[in-house]
Amino acid sequence: MAEITGLVLPFFGMILLGFVAARITRQPAEALGWLNTFIIYIALPALFFKLVSKTPIEQLTRVDFILANVSATYLVFGLIFAAGLFLRRATVGEATVQGLAAAYGNIGYMGPGLALLAFGEPAAVPVALVFCFENMLHFMAAPALMSLSGGERRRLAVVIGEIVRRIVTHPFILATAAGFVAAFFAFEAPVPLQRLIDYLAQAAAPCALFAMGVTLALRPIKRVPVEIGYIVPAKLLLLPVTMYLVLGAAGNFDPVWLYTAVLLAALPTATNVFVIGQQYGVWQERASATILITTVLSVATVTALLYMIKSSLLPGDPFP
Repeated sequence: MAEITGLVLPFFGMILLGFVAARITRQPAEALGWLNTFIIYIALPALFFKLVSKTPIEQLTRVDFILANVSATYLVFGLIFAAGLFLRRATVGEATVQGLAAAYGNIGYMGPGLALLAFGEPAAVPVALVFCFENMLHFMAAPALMSLSGGERRRLAVVIGEIVRRIVTHPFILATAAGFVAAFFAFEAPVPLQRLIDYLAQAAAPCALFAMGVTLALRPIKRVPVEIGYIVPAKLLLLPVTMYLVLGAAGNFDPVWLYTAVLLAALPTATNVFVIGQQYGVWQERASATILITTVLSVATVTALLYMIKSSLLPGDPFP
């Protein structure tokens, strides 16, 4: 248990420090702008490039892993989307944000740091694959479904153009693509450049977690939605269980790959869900509440998951 505490305390501790600092100093939300710019456009892209570029190219083309991971994620998304649409009588836009709240984990800010702490360098490739392909599908699903909503009527060409633009211009995806190219050509960066990349990559996780804590403090809970009752268990429990079973049924993956995908699935709702809700003007305050509640509860659920993995209570192959 001491090992697990050593993993999660620094990790969630950085989020707590950001939360407390924001509460004490009471800086305006705009003060976070340059830190977010550094994280999104420089530090995290450097980390993704570093991880992917040093990986054998054959490991980067595991289509079976990608399909299994995405299938598990969108099984849960579809379930919560349907629950919102048919049980809660939500609009398509509201049901979309609810589905993303249950399926879109904080894999960008929290995923790389925690997975590498828990499993070391072998976790780098599954982290990169999960991030890239899940995000590409989220970027596709949100505008496509919002275009079907009553308040978002746009031509198909405009929707497709927005999807393509968001995918090809996202700094994380661009950095990962550059890493793919570097891995394919076995590119070795000059020593000074590699040191700069290493330096930036080391800053990514602490800065991202601190910024996440600040963001949570600046969005206090104003309204707790009824949907929290099933969205939170779906995000923190159902999605990791589904991921574990689907990956186990899909093939014999390296246990580190399976554990990494399950850990990423267990992370709390991504702050991007609030951004999507704000962009389309639906379910904004309730998305913010979902992010805060899942983040707080994930301290317990992620710790429990890591304990099960490290103590061999969770087999590396569910269907040996």
